[in-house]
Amino acid sequence: MNKPKPLKARKQVAALPVRLDAAGRIQVLLITSRETKRLIVPKGWPMKGRKDYRAAAIEAQEEAGLIGRVAKKPIGTYTYWKRRPEHFDLCRVKVYILAVERQLPTWREKGQRQGAWFLVDDAADLVDDAGLVTILRKLGSVWPGKGTRKAAAARARAPVPT
Repeated sequence: MNKPKPLKARKQVAALPVRLDAAGRIQVLLITSRETKRLIVPKGWPMKGRKDYRAAAIEAQEEAGLIGRVAKKPIGTYTYWKRRPEHFDLCRVKVYILAVERQLPTWREKGQRQGAWFLVDDAADLVDDAGLVTILRKLGSVWPGKGTRKAAAARARAPVPT
């Protein structure tokens, strides 16, 4: 008897856009997916010839117009089912923190998605993917790291519009 092959997850990369508000609280930018309008973080497929963290930063620019400093190591991973026209794909997403410095006036998917800044706990309550919720809940313990709080607070004084 033939055993069924184990389901292999497709790889994706995501940016977790963050900033500090004027009170020093961490905020996360969530965007809507194009089809279901669920709240998500910018994500997409790896890009040939690019490191995963760079691809994540490019996704944030294309989907939300965000520019910032991206971490070279992921904060975590999660899996989800990606809706396709005729089936679903299991995807494993590596998530990289993006410390947002500014938002471009125009970007590739402007008008196709909505975006808003949320406090971390509120963002965790609004996303559907349990693994992303876990990543959001641990965010406060890893960002901003030692030596970056002052720089992050300075960036927060110039809020990024959405």
